[in-house]
Amino acid sequence: MARYTGSVCRLCRRSGEKLMLKGERCASPKCSVEKHPTPPGSRGGRPRKLSDYGVRLKEKQKARYSYGVLERQFRRLFADASKAPGMTGETLAQLLERRLDNVMYRLGFADSRNQGRQLVLHGHIAVNGRKVNIPSFVVKPGDVISWTEKSRDKVPFKRALEGIESKLIPGWLSLDTTELTGRVLSLPTSSELDLKFDYKLIVEHYSR
Repeated sequence: MARYTGSVCRLCRRSGEKLMLKGERCASPKCSVEKHPTPPGSRGGRPRKLSDYGVRLKEKQKARYSYGVLERQFRRLFADASKAPGMTGETLAQLLERRLDNVMYRLGFADSRNQGRQLVLHGHIAVNGRKVNIPSFVVKPGDVISWTEKSRDKVPFKRALEGIESKLIPGWLSLDTTELTGRVLSLPTSSELDLKFDYKLIVEHYSR
């Protein structure tokens, strides 16, 4: 399965802002954006002004970096969003948010989407009682996300249970903190999407 294996801190520096790719570390003084606010490879001097194309490309890259999606996967998601009824940009954002690895992050089961991806790949998570090991699995309203029985005695479950009370859960999800199970209540609305990018510029990028 293809995935990005380089330094995620470089992706944040390239984007010019924190994309929260390392969870709590991104909120600490250890964050690379705090230590090195310039893009990788920069030698100082006046930053170059981006063209209109560069601005749109940067937003698309930020979306890809945030959700850990490769270019081919992202194009496929955009094509699916284009065929669906409604606004393409908002539908694209919903598809990204409904990925299982992201739902793990939003529910507080993982500190980052990368960690959520690992938990899914290692077989710790079930959807509607059936184990799912595909991070790109798209959940729908009514789905119940839980830990598999074998995983409830393991370290990842215990860590998630310890810090779950401090997590903020978006309105389109619900969480049972006792059983550590989540439910998808509805599709996320634009007001509930905590995005680091402008999806309207992404639509413009692919429509040029």
